[in-house]
Amino acid sequence: MLTFVDPSLLLWGLPLVGVPVLIHLINLLRHRRVQWAAMEFLLASQKKNSSWIKLKELFLLLLRMLAVAAVVLIVAQPRLWDELGRFFGGGKTHHIVLLDDSFSMADRWSDTSAFDEAKRVIERLGEGLAQEPQAQTFTLLRFSRAGRGQDGSPPDLLKAQINTEFGNQLKDVLRPMQPSQLAAAPGPALEAIEQLLGEAKDEDRVVYLVSDFRANEWNDPGELTEMLAQLDQARVHLRLINCVDAAHPNLAITALEPTGGAQAAGVPLSFDVTVTNFGSDKAEDVSILLQEDGQARPALSIDALSPGESETRRFAAFFPTAGEHVVAASLGSDPLATDNLRFTLVDLPASVPVLLIDGAADALNARYLAAALAPGGAVKTGLDPQIETISYLNQGKPLDKFSTVFLLDVERLDNAGVEALEAYVRGGGGLGFFMGDRCRASFYNDKLYRDGDGAFPLPLVAKTQLLVDRLERGADFEITDHPIFKIFAGERNSYLKAVTIDWYFSSPKSWAPAADSTTKVIARLRNGAPLAVERTFGEGRVVAILTTAAPQWNNWSRNPSFVVAALEMQTNLAARAVLDANRAVGAPIDLELDPVRYQPQVRLMSPSDHGPAAGGSAAANDNGGSAAEGGALVASATPAEGETNLRASFPATTASGIYELQLTTLDNQPEIRHLAFNVNAAEGDLSTVGASEMAERLKGVRYEYAQADAFQPAARELAGSNLSQWILYLLVAMLLGEQALACSASYHPAKEPAR
Repeated sequence: MLTFVDPSLLLWGLPLVGVPVLIHLINLLRHRRVQWAAMEFLLASQKKNSSWIKLKELFLLLLRMLAVAAVVLIVAQPRLWDELGRFFGGGKTHHIVLLDDSFSMADRWSDTSAFDEAKRVIERLGEGLAQEPQAQTFTLLRFSRAGRGQDGSPPDLLKAQINTEFGNQLKDVLRPMQPSQLAAAPGPALEAIEQLLGEAKDEDRVVYLVSDFRANEWNDPGELTEMLAQLDQARVHLRLINCVDAAHPNLAITALEPTGGAQAAGVPLSFDVTVTNFGSDKAEDVSILLQEDGQARPALSIDALSPGESETRRFAAFFPTAGEHVVAASLGSDPLATDNLRFTLVDLPASVPVLLIDGAADALNARYLAAALAPGGAVKTGLDPQIETISYLNQGKPLDKFSTVFLLDVERLDNAGVEALEAYVRGGGGLGFFMGDRCRASFYNDKLYRDGDGAFPLPLVAKTQLLVDRLERGADFEITDHPIFKIFAGERNSYLKAVTIDWYFSSPKSWAPAADSTTKVIARLRNGAPLAVERTFGEGRVVAILTTAAPQWNNWSRNPSFVVAALEMQTNLAARAVLDANRAVGAPIDLELDPVRYQPQVRLMSPSDHGPAAGGSAAANDNGGSAAEGGALVASATPAEGETNLRASFPATTASGIYELQLTTLDNQPEIRHLAFNVNAAEGDLSTVGASEMAERLKGVRYEYAQADAFQPAARELAGSNLSQWILYLLVAMLLGEQALACSASYHPAKEPAR
C-alpha cells in the first residue's frame, strides 16, 4: 500500500506536470511559416530523419514532466507499506512513550493537572495510531518504573500490537494511573529503551517524552542531552510533549528535624520546620499544622514568604515516655499537595549515656563535667554521665552504647585503648578531650595525633602559662560562630569576659590547620594560641579543649557559661543519631539482623497498611516483594556472602509516611521498628523550561516540541518506508538524462578549423 504524509500536496502539485507541455505549445504558437527556396531543400532532407527527431523530443518532454512530478512526490513524502516497503528499507513502527509520573506532575490548575493532560495526549495518540493500517507496536513506560525490572515493575505496555481496538485498550491501562511520590528523572527511562527493547531491527522508532520539563532537571540537562543525541544519531524520532501551561505557585515543607540537644524521654526536644516558596508570587499568612504522635498541637505561622525564599520556625515537643515518637508538619492546599506533608521520627531512650574517662584517682575533672552535663534536681538534661578510669578503655569494654566519650587529664592509654577509641569515632562516635597536669605531649603526639593520622586534632608542645596583659585587660579567649559557642555571640553577653585562663597546652607556633583538612580552630586565647580545636575523623567528630574541665588551670567551671558550653559540646559530638529523618521516598529498605536474637522472617507494613494514626499518608503501596501477607510485605533475611548477620531487603519505597517493620525474637516475642520516609522536596520546584529555552539546551539534537493541548498525532509521517530518498535519486538521474537527450536532439554546427 502506498500512502502520503501530506496528500493535499498532490492536489495542487500534480497539475504542475503539464507545465512543460504548456511551454512547448506556447513555443509552437510563436512560429510563423515563411516561404524560402533554400529552406525547401533543407526540409526535404530533414524528412528522412524526422521520425527519430520527434521521438527524441517526445522523450525529452516526458522526462521534464516526470522531473516535475518527482519534485511534487518528494514534498508529499510517499510511504510504502507491506513487504515491498521492507525491501526499500522500511517496516513496522514502534511507538515508545516515556511518561513522567514524578510527583510534580500532580501540579493542578483549573479543573486539570499535568498528569491528566499527559494521559489525554497518550489517549489521542493511541486513537490516531489505531486508525492506521500499517504494522505498529506500542510501549508505555512510566519514569517511576524505569530501572525497576528486577523488582517486578515492567513497563505498563511492552511492544503491544496496535489494532482497531487499541485506543480503548490504552484507555483502560491509563485510567487508574496516578502520579507517584517519587522525584523520578527522565534519565533512567531513556536508558531503559535499549535495555528493554534491544537494537532496532526492521522498525522505525518514535520516542515520545511526555513530561512537565521542570527547570531543576532541564536547566542544565548535561547527560540528558547526550542521551537524546545518541537516540537522534540512531535515527530515532524524538517528540517532546510539555504537559504544563505555566509555572504555578507552590509552597513545600522542605525540612523537619530536631535541632540538637539530648534526645531522651522527659526532656524538651526542639524541632525546626522549614517552608520554601517555590512560586513566583509572595505568600502571606502561611499556617503550619503540627502533630505529635497523631495529636494536634498549636500551629505555627509565617507572616510573609517571598518567592524563592525559605523560612524556618522552631517549636518544642515533649515526650514523657521512652520509645519511638512521630512528629508531622503539614500545610494547607495548593497546586501541589504531595510536598505539603513531612514526617520525622525520634527514638528516645530513657536517658543518654555519656562516658567520662578521668586519668586522676579523684576524678575531679570528670566530676565537674558530669555536674555540668547532669546538674540533677529539677533540671533534666536527659544525659547520664558514667565516670570510669583508664582501665575501662584498656580492657576493651564496649563503647557503642555511649553517645559521647570524654577523656579528661589522661596521661596515656594502651594500644588497645587507642584502637578502641579510634574505631568508635570512625564509626560515628563523638570524642572530647580536656587537658590536665597528667597529660604528656609525647604520648598525644606519638599515639593520638600521629602526624595527622590519629584522632587527636593537633600536635602539642607543653603546659604553658597565659601571661597577664597588664596594659589591656580583656577576655582571655575569643570564640567563633561554631555551634558550641554560638549562643555566647554578642556584646551583651558578659559571661565569657569573666573567664580567666591561667594555663593551657600550647601547640607549635608554626602549626595551622591545612586548608583542605577538616581540622579547624573554634576558639583562641587572647595571645592567638588555639584553645579549642575540632576535626572530623571517619564518620565521627573530635573536639579538644586545651585546658582543664575542673577549676585548676582556669575558673571556667565556676562560670555559668561552662554548663552551656558543655551541653552544646555534648550535642555537637553526639554519636550516631537515633534519628533518621532524611530518608527519601524511592530508597529501598535494608535491615541487618543478629541471628542470635531474631528469627529470619520480617514483615513490612507501608503507611497505608497501618493507617494514618501511625503518621502515614494515604498513598497506595506500589512495592514489590518476596511475598505478601495481609497487605504487608514479607521477606526472609539471609546472610550475605562472608557475613554472619542476616539481611532482609525490601524493594524501593513509593509513599511518604511511617513504615513499620515487624520482627520476631527467637523466643517468639514481637518487636516493632519504624522508619520515616519523605518526598524529595526539590521536586516541588515547579519552574519550567519553555520551547525556546529547550532549543538552546538541546542544540544539535533533532526533535519536535509541542504543548500537550496542541499535540496532534501524525503516525503516517513516521510509519512505513519513506520513498522520498529513492525518488530523489531517480530525479537526479532523470535530470542528467534530460540534459543528455536535449543535447542530442538539438542542432550544433561543426566548428570551423582554425586557420
